[in-house]
Amino acid sequence: MKSIGARHTGVTPLPADLGPTDAELDAIEAEMPVVLAEVELLDALIALLDRPASDFGARRIRRAHRRVLAARRNAANKAPTAADEVA
Repeated sequence: MKSIGARHTGVTPLPADLGPTDAELDAIEAEMPVVLAEVELLDALIALLDRPASDFGARRIRRAHRRVLAARRNAANKAPTAADEVA
């Protein structure tokens, strides 16, 4: 088999730094508790898909759902307001 390669260089050069900026990393870090709580809820839902309904399963889903809500509340309370961004 012949390998296929580009004969010309790209029209638009790629930037040297393709990684996320510090601000993007800070935003990811701020959202991480919400993401982890949502993953935990999804894990609970997936684990109970092929099992019969039980009180333990319902309690696990309720707890995971409450953690998601608490993480979202905490993230919303930490979010900068328009007045903070101007200052």
